[in-house]
Amino acid sequence: MTRYRKPATPGSRYSTPAGELRLRAELDELWRVLRPQVTRAVQEAAAQGDRSENAEYVYGKRQLREIDRRVRFLRQRLEGMVVVSRPPDDRSRIFFGAWVQVEDDAGTATEFRIVGPDELDPARRYVSMDSPLARALMSKRVDDEVTIEIPGGRRAYVVVGIRYEEPVIS
Repeated sequence: MTRYRKPATPGSRYSTPAGELRLRAELDELWRVLRPQVTRAVQEAAAQGDRSENAEYVYGKRQLREIDRRVRFLRQRLEGMVVVSRPPDDRSRIFFGAWVQVEDDAGTATEFRIVGPDELDPARRYVSMDSPLARALMSKRVDDEVTIEIPGGRRAYVVVGIRYEEPVIS
């Protein structure tokens, strides 16, 4: 048995302005607030002497590695990010940023927004554009039907409504 794992395919580079702002705020918090605090704690733990049996030192170093890994990820992600700040010209079709209302075979209506993979949030009903449902819905119109494969079999949906949020002009 091999330990090789196929690299994960990177998510789409698209984001809403709110998603980009959230990632920039996280990066700023990590770099300007959390990392200096952990660095100070590691310095204090190192001053206590033997580092090999110093749990605070070992844990602090591990925390610094995790923070640095996340900072690298966020910087790379933000560097190539495409921020979609305005709705498409054709608002009768489903594109990135759309609020979509679908109905399944049982007549249950569900509404969600198609966003970038960094903004995925089930509580706010945000669905990644890389998800099977969002990919199947792209470019569809009201009354179009889509069928997707899910672990329990196939599921059919009918597009009931499409809407876009108006951009906030500052």
